[in-house]
Amino acid sequence: MRLDKIRIGTSGWSYDHWKDIVYPWDSPDRDRLEWFVKRFDTVEVNSSYYNWPRASTFEGWHSRVPDGFCMTMKAPRGLTHSGRLANAESWVERIKDSMEKLGDKRGILLAQLPPYMGIDIPALDNFLKLFTPWQKIAVEFRNTSWNTEEVFGLLERYSAAYCVMSGARLPCLLKATADFVYIRLHGPDRNHMYGGSYSDEDLHWWAERIEEWTCQGRDIFVYFNNDGHGNAVRNAENLRSFL
Repeated sequence: MRLDKIRIGTSGWSYDHWKDIVYPWDSPDRDRLEWFVKRFDTVEVNSSYYNWPRASTFEGWHSRVPDGFCMTMKAPRGLTHSGRLANAESWVERIKDSMEKLGDKRGILLAQLPPYMGIDIPALDNFLKLFTPWQKIAVEFRNTSWNTEEVFGLLERYSAAYCVMSGARLPCLLKATADFVYIRLHGPDRNHMYGGSYSDEDLHWWAERIEEWTCQGRDIFVYFNNDGHGNAVRNAENLRSFL
């Protein structure tokens, strides 16, 4: 496997319950990113979903993370949830200007669509048309009506990734629609999202799937979102060791 083409990290880096797991108990909040990058080479920024950061924040991240680090951003809810991808044009320049400030540390833009948003081919087509090819896109569909060959074909046309998911009541479809695979692991708890810790057996299974995709020449991005009790940190490091 091409281990240099596999990135494994967590969704977010700043959690109070990660004290004494990722950073010392008495370390200031502002230093958490510096501790995080000592252990991982990528992160999925979730806070951007709630409030898209200022351009100066992206400049600061670029200077603070080391060469080779990759920052993936979650698209703002004003675009994906409130707007349901409508009027995406109003977001393009702002997002583009921000992402470009990350330079060679820029990762994927994740668009997580809400469970109440059913299939809307024209909206997805317009969204992908605006954001590719200058930005790599992954789309997470929380409504199963999207899981059609027409949607998969549309993603392939724009080289956008279908987000492979693991989590309570989420469909786990092993679809690869781009030259990279994007995986979000929300926890193994069957009844609660973001709960529980993946067993070694689970992680070996995912390692086998990753090996299959890398043998196809695809890059891999994996983010653990079960942050409670530091599970995401341990699971990410265990999966990396199995590879």
